[in-house]
Amino acid sequence: MENMKNILNVLCVFISIFVFSQTQSVKKIPTKKGSKTAVKKATAAHKPAADLVMINKDLPLLIPKKKGDQFGYVNQNGKFIIQPEYHIAVFFYEDCNLLNSPNEKARKFGTKEYATVEKNMISYRVDQSGKRVYQFKEADFGKCKFEEYKQQLFQAYILNGFYGIIEKSKFVNAADYRQYQIYPQYQYLFILEGDDVANPMIVASNNDKFGVIDVNNKIIIPFEYSNIKRNFSWKLGKMFEVTKDGSNYYYIDSNNKTY
Repeated sequence: MENMKNILNVLCVFISIFVFSQTQSVKKIPTKKGSKTAVKKATAAHKPAADLVMINKDLPLLIPKKKGDQFGYVNQNGKFIIQPEYHIAVFFYEDCNLLNSPNEKARKFGTKEYATVEKNMISYRVDQSGKRVYQFKEADFGKCKFEEYKQQLFQAYILNGFYGIIEKSKFVNAADYRQYQIYPQYQYLFILEGDDVANPMIVASNNDKFGVIDVNNKIIIPFEYSNIKRNFSWKLGKMFEVTKDGSNYYYIDSNNKTY
């Protein structure tokens, strides 16, 4: 029975990673017959490297930001470097489908130097100046090579309707409060996907407000938001996607600074 649970866990992880790699960012719409892989230069003028200021080394140089109904990218000073003209814009990050493309010329567009955007139901990769350098083409999709899954050390635990955190390998007695990493006291907890399994960020809810804590129950983001998305923004950009009114979402860093 234990072996069967392990197999099911591995399958669930594989499926979730596969779905993320295929759909988490945007739909990758095949080009029309006869269209070329490379696309014309975007209307935005080339931005000098000086605009890509680094204030926080842990954050991306360019951060997706919504203005009105469209997305663009701002630098760490909050200045728009890529103007908001896209329906979808995600962090600059690797696209494993392109990295493993059968088309050698398309592989370079899969690196983290490019980001995926969508406009008029067509998906592109753009560079840091905003130039559309590649239009997605189904024939260019390769198979992703999955890295070994990092086993999580901690998990949420519910006791009497409240959420806490336990370290799975050490927890054996629910009646012993000393075995809890965080004793159940929250309305809700969710451990975000990240590279540091020993110190994950945890979305928490208290008094009907959301914030972020660590495994030592230290408050990282104060409980002042109506929602914090449980997505890959922490893993990809070391940022949290938050809202105070339930509809307008934006990114903040671990110091609660808005972008």
